[in-house]
Amino acid sequence: MKALRKIIDKVKPNFEKGGRFPWLHSVFDGFETFLYVPNTVTKSGCHVRDAIDMKRGMIAVVIALTPALLFGMYNVGFQHFKAIGAIATFWEVFLYGLWAVLPLIVVSYGVGLGIEFCVAQIRGHEINEGFLVTGLLIPMIVPVDVPLWMVAVATAFAVIIGKEIFGGSGMNIVNPALLARAFLFFAYPLKMSGNEVWIRIGEGAHAVDGFSGATPLGDALVGDFDKLHASWSISDMIFGFVPGSIGETSFLAIMLGAALLLFTGMVSWKIMLSVFAGGFATGLLFNQIGANDFMLLPAWEHLLLGGFAFGAVFMATDPVSSTQTEKGKYIYGALIGILAILIRVLNPAYPEGMMLAILLMNVFAPLIDYLVVRQNINRRLKRVNK
Repeated sequence: MKALRKIIDKVKPNFEKGGRFPWLHSVFDGFETFLYVPNTVTKSGCHVRDAIDMKRGMIAVVIALTPALLFGMYNVGFQHFKAIGAIATFWEVFLYGLWAVLPLIVVSYGVGLGIEFCVAQIRGHEINEGFLVTGLLIPMIVPVDVPLWMVAVATAFAVIIGKEIFGGSGMNIVNPALLARAFLFFAYPLKMSGNEVWIRIGEGAHAVDGFSGATPLGDALVGDFDKLHASWSISDMIFGFVPGSIGETSFLAIMLGAALLLFTGMVSWKIMLSVFAGGFATGLLFNQIGANDFMLLPAWEHLLLGGFAFGAVFMATDPVSSTQTEKGKYIYGALIGILAILIRVLNPAYPEGMMLAILLMNVFAPLIDYLVVRQNINRRLKRVNK
């Protein structure tokens, strides 16, 4: 590492004022601070000492996403060979999924970071670190068969409209990755829903007779619980051997990531727990009502289906777009869980209600915090005036 440090120190003057490429200072600074902890300190406002900077925090989230990503790659290959009725080795399955998922990641990072670099150069400030996570989240929450150009357009929309227009990382009011998925869902619905988008068959291959490609959530939506439980066991849904978005199928892999995030303190356990509690309670309530077939789905199975677990762990807990007050975190999380099941069960057009629930509560997060703070102020005023 000393040799790398010497190389960086040698070329660094070229990117500073008076050097050959001062206009590329933001790009060089981004790469340098990605490799090494910055040696700069705050010059105004609050001074906080901490052992970790934002880039290291984002890397921790990327590491937490890795189990779900790696399993998602394997599951893409697993579903492919299952669909065509072929037998393959572990590495054949994984490598097929790797080559299917890797282009999505490359496009997401390429487009997103390209925009981030350009904006940083134009504004003359440091490159935002937030896209380290967003660039990985976007490919993980889309179907594997989505065209690459759509991923590029959605990523550009999310970065420009969801982040940069508000001032960059830390200033966005909604989760950029979910905004990209919402853009794809409403702009290109045929590529984001149905039974054909979740399995990559591949050129020259054909699915076996009787193969539908439907997800467990799709079967539950139409009340076909016999087919749901005949096609996939509970262990399949826990481990993730089911069709779905790349990173959202494995409940176990997601929980491994959740454990790391909670251990490192990168997210709020209050939000995470409240989302699951709100979703489970709403599922139990619908079980008692039973007005349609979907309401009869066991409440705990709602937590395993679709993107509920992934959203609760990696999306709802986004520290920028979520609530900041301690009481507000419970309210925010519970409302996300409640709304996700409400949308899923009561509106067949949007079976994946988690996306819309989180985006809606992102918008209301500041209001929740305001009401919580206002309540605390009023309570103290009453105590003083007694």
